[in-house]
Amino acid sequence: MRKQLQKILGKDGSEKIVQIPVNKIKLSPVQPRRGFDEQQTVDLARSIMMYGLIQPIVVRPCGHDYQIIAGERRFRACCLLGKTHIAAIVQAMDDEKAAAISLIENLHRHELTYWEEAHAYSLLINALGLTQEELARKIGRSQSAVASKLHLLKLPEYIQRMINDEVMTERHARVLLKLNTGQTQEEVAKQIYERELTVKETEELVERLNRNSIPSASRERLNNQSVSMIIKDARIFMNTIKETVKRARQTGIDIFMTETDNEEQYEIIIRINKEGRQNKPLAKSV
Repeated sequence: MRKQLQKILGKDGSEKIVQIPVNKIKLSPVQPRRGFDEQQTVDLARSIMMYGLIQPIVVRPCGHDYQIIAGERRFRACCLLGKTHIAAIVQAMDDEKAAAISLIENLHRHELTYWEEAHAYSLLINALGLTQEELARKIGRSQSAVASKLHLLKLPEYIQRMINDEVMTERHARVLLKLNTGQTQEEVAKQIYERELTVKETEELVERLNRNSIPSASRERLNNQSVSMIIKDARIFMNTIKETVKRARQTGIDIFMTETDNEEQYEIIIRINKEGRQNKPLAKSV
């Protein structure tokens, strides 16, 4: 690596721009962007074809090759044009610094979605053994901002995959975190799309669901208080009842539920054994 750098750096040790074969360049394993917009890459390629590569990419030596630190989209655009060489600035740096610079560049360009940013934070913390405070200092963010993004990753992965960040805002995603089960989170997420719910409307829906559900940590027996359910969507209403019955059985109550799905209505019958012994399975009839 030292001989490699000596050929690249000027006599005074300053960096200079060099032409590097594209087949000698590797992508970064800690690139925070999870996807590149194909049309944007095509547009950038057209611009490079007309005006040339105005800003060189930044790479670091990696064995006999080089690894991209900043400028992956420019690299992809040049590859799309069939270029054999690309202008680059070579810098020697360790994994931690390279990962931090790659993340900072994207943050400064506002190119990351809130999901990409959250996953990038998680990747840096796990791969480099950083604390939230250390990461925050390196990227110029507050510790609370880093923690807030990482909190989004508590949503189940399949819920994360179904969320389109162009439609559902980060505030919508945070509201989903207030729900206890992935099934309910999924149903509410569908409602956000189908009914184009605002953040306020989503908060109101989640509040109604939470107000009428039994906490998962609760192990107390159900009492005989009547619960008023005011939920507009029938599917969420049904799922809430099923979840309540499931949790009641987990507390030791012998509760039995049958469900009939008619054309215009649902019919639900719930029976509770007064003796409290569980001797009947949870059943469903249609």
